[in-house]
Amino acid sequence: MSDSRPAKAAPDASRRSERSRRAIFDAALTLVSETGYAKTTIEGIAARAGVGKQTIYRWWPSKAAVLLDAFLDLAARANESLGGAADSEIPDTGDLAADLKLVLRATVDELTDPAFDGPTRALAAEGVVDPELGARFTEALLEPQLQYYVRRVEAAQKRGDIDPDADPRVAVELLVGPLHHRWIHRTRPLTHAYADTLVDLALRGLAPRS
Repeated sequence: MSDSRPAKAAPDASRRSERSRRAIFDAALTLVSETGYAKTTIEGIAARAGVGKQTIYRWWPSKAAVLLDAFLDLAARANESLGGAADSEIPDTGDLAADLKLVLRATVDELTDPAFDGPTRALAAEGVVDPELGARFTEALLEPQLQYYVRRVEAAQKRGDIDPDADPRVAVELLVGPLHHRWIHRTRPLTHAYADTLVDLALRGLAPRS
């Protein structure tokens, strides 16, 4: 008599791999927040994620590579939760001040979110003593974000909202530099009001000369 029971579906390897990848990212970010970059190890990440360390080495060559991908993934998910795509440009509604305030306020929310604050501080600190790691994070994460600002400033210059002689990169640093200085050194509270003030003061200095 034949067995009429339906055959069991084969395990979804891609789904299992994605669960493992997510567990590894979460473990890496948690550990670097708790213990710092130097004390975070592949073995520790594997143990926290519940996977074998060979699983990690199959996908990444080093601890730095794991953390880089984990942080990029975290940033992409945060951006998507705000309604944007991972590669979205800064909005251009025609109101430069409003567009910049929207983005800087979102940056304040990100930097003050415990999920970001710990890993970002740990990796920023390690990037100071490990120039190669710092350069990789700058190239993969910071520079693409800064270029969004540069393109928005250039669009504003073409529209006549910003002095055409202003260096777009310097203009961007006037906006984001003070924000990160206050965050990294904890000199004063990081707030939406502070972000708005930065935009107002920067745009006053960048206004076209009559």
